[in-house]
Amino acid sequence: MKRKVLFICTANSARSLMAEALLRHMAGDQFEVASAGTQPKEPNPLALRVLAEAGISTEELHSKSLAHFRNEPWDYVITLCDKAATDCVAFREGAQQIAWDFPDPAVSNRRATFALTLKELKERIGLFTLVHQKGTALRPEDYNPVTIFKALGDELRLAALLLIRDQTRLCVCELTEAFGLSQPKVSRHLAILRDAGLVETERRGQWVYYYLNPRLPAWISRVVDETARNNGALIETPLVQLQAMSERPAVQCP
Repeated sequence: MKRKVLFICTANSARSLMAEALLRHMAGDQFEVASAGTQPKEPNPLALRVLAEAGISTEELHSKSLAHFRNEPWDYVITLCDKAATDCVAFREGAQQIAWDFPDPAVSNRRATFALTLKELKERIGLFTLVHQKGTALRPEDYNPVTIFKALGDELRLAALLLIRDQTRLCVCELTEAFGLSQPKVSRHLAILRDAGLVETERRGQWVYYYLNPRLPAWISRVVDETARNNGALIETPLVQLQAMSERPAVQCP
């Protein structure tokens, strides 16, 4: 039986529509997919254009209200912006909720921005399908080395993983301070690490903490440990920035 995936953003005119079309194109044999908006608008012509240019079908692709799917069961509910993550509480029961955060390309109204969003969505959805095609609890034999090294192939993601390893667990606000980057950008990279099975999360009050997946296969643990031992310079500056924080949530938590 196909697992059901619902993508949600505010307008359901660009990000979630593109995600719907992408997942259907990439793994329609594994997933039943739809998208919706908390405040739906008409499909953005540039979103449809970049999909068509990429050879992805836009047939029957249209904006839909979140209310349309309210009584349907879902295996995964994936929000694509912070507002949607807040507004779709009704879908949390019985579904695995995954929060991604992609900037709205409609703000710029430029084809190049839509094309970049499509590229980033394709990468994220590719990781999602690899990780979730056999279930959410990965066994050691389920880890694909291509997925792992792709996730670690970005300097920021690698440094974030090493910093989390060094500090045991960190929340997003600590990582944004350590790297001097915006919360949405850091969250997007952390989501890729999580989707690859490298880190897990735990909520403590208002904070969500990231920590190394304790069930990592031995070969991945060795790669991470050896990288940390031989590349300390990668986290020297982030460590200084982190230690300079005036208030660290981790210190306040038991």
